[in-house]
Amino acid sequence: MFGSFGLGEFLLLLGILLLIFGPAKLPEIGRNLGRAIGEFRKESRKEKEEENRVKENKNK
Repeated sequence: MFGSFGLGEFLLLLGILLLIFGPAKLPEIGRNLGRAIGEFRKESRKEKEEENRVKENKNK
């Protein structure tokens, strides 16, 4: 399964990322990834709310 990472897989992935980007770049990459995920969730939530409003207005 793609969603079930164990400790070994996580450490392997972290090691590969360290080799590719170096230790100085990883915090910046993590911050940017976190911001992107947060923005995606916020926009997704807005879209769901808008969809619910349209459905409510349609049912009236």
